[in-house]
Amino acid sequence: MNKKSMSSADGIKANSSQDEFGELQMSPVEMLNLANRTAELLIERIQNLPSENAWDGDFRGELENRLLEAPPETGTSALEVIERAMKEVLPYALRLDHPRSFAFVSSSPTWPGILADFIASAYNPNLATWLTASGPSQLELVVIEWFKNWIGYPESAGGLLVSGGSAAALNAFFAAREAAGNPEKPTVYMSDQSHSAQLRAARIVGVNANCIRKIPVDKNFRLDLKELVLSVSEDRAAGFNPIAICANAGTAGNGAIDPLNEMSEYCSKENIWLHVDAAYGGFALLTKKGKQLLQGIEKADSIGLDGHKWLFQPYEVGGLMVKDIRNLENAFAVHHDVLQDTIWGANHPNFSDKSYQLSRSFRALKVWMSIQTFGLAAFRRAVERGMDFADQSEKYIQESNILELLAPASLGIVCFRINPSDEKLDEDLVEEINRTVLARVFWEDNAIISSTLVEKKFALRLCIINHNTTWKDVLETLVVIEQFGKEELSKV
Repeated sequence: MNKKSMSSADGIKANSSQDEFGELQMSPVEMLNLANRTAELLIERIQNLPSENAWDGDFRGELENRLLEAPPETGTSALEVIERAMKEVLPYALRLDHPRSFAFVSSSPTWPGILADFIASAYNPNLATWLTASGPSQLELVVIEWFKNWIGYPESAGGLLVSGGSAAALNAFFAAREAAGNPEKPTVYMSDQSHSAQLRAARIVGVNANCIRKIPVDKNFRLDLKELVLSVSEDRAAGFNPIAICANAGTAGNGAIDPLNEMSEYCSKENIWLHVDAAYGGFALLTKKGKQLLQGIEKADSIGLDGHKWLFQPYEVGGLMVKDIRNLENAFAVHHDVLQDTIWGANHPNFSDKSYQLSRSFRALKVWMSIQTFGLAAFRRAVERGMDFADQSEKYIQESNILELLAPASLGIVCFRINPSDEKLDEDLVEEINRTVLARVFWEDNAIISSTLVEKKFALRLCIINHNTTWKDVLETLVVIEQFGKEELSKV
């Protein structure tokens, strides 16, 4: 096939006239100047991150007053528009890439990943079919092959890149339902620690809310297998049809990992689809420790894992992997008259035949460019560092006389609270103190943490996975929490 050489920046004509371009086009010189200035502003932001707060925001009324306006009939300077967005819009958000962003599941994207999204947007391929995007489709197959090997899946496995864990679960549960023959009275099972995305996905594929079974967990917050077996047995006796069981490979709340080996063996015996939600914890597989913790994940029928979390990519890039790619194709492949010209034959897959999404962006480029640039060993060390910092935090908490560990460090998460060991404080008071400490960190410190519930107790939670976070960032945040805790305790 013919290839056309790409023109270099040196080949841009400085004397191009605006009259040569349509109303929605710019001259090459203008485009280059805008791109350069945008890059300068972004790099300046990244350099200044440590000296800024991890969060900033404003009330809707204030932002509406600044931003709500009729669209202009005539345009203005593109540079002014870019600078306004970077001044009036983008700063008012959680800075997920801040080294002290410990709330929810924060992650700092790599610069090659950022540039990859810029490049992909400029080329604007649609990865619906092989004909519309053969090169990008092949690169997505390469990245999927990497994921497959990291998991330890067999040759029959495959998958595709999706927006994130929600889309992965929705596709997986639909495939599970179809593999089960789309039965009446379907049921789905998951632990009471599972992410709401799994609940929502089950509802969308037709499982009634009262047929989604939330299974209790053991003392380590892992799904109780005996309770699962009992629930499935009772449902089958009552005429229900189990179509899927969801296991956690790192809950968002406390990082807990369900008994993957035991659950996979049970699902195999009972002929029930096993989906693993590894959106947060999945890329721990890159490390020796993570591989041990997630042992058994390779037996699952499907796995969802997010590259925009522990693979340090810009939003959005998630992955859905299945042990047998035919299960996705059987569920989603449909004939399109308008797309009949896109069939290239065997070994030229159309990704639109593997999920509900037809139009698809080029998500693989950022993963590929990032790993090609830095090498897999650098990513492995970055993931290991997050787990090490969580372990060190657990040790610090256990040695503190006012901090109480509520859940052991798991993957990159640790949960704890202010609760002095030498005092017997009322639970309501303990919660009030911790809510106040959380608010004070939010408003008075440059870090941000979040909360969760651990056995119905209000818990402070650190999720430590950013590759630009140092132990100093973590330690100083713990010290601030302790100090605020002491100050609030002195008021009791």
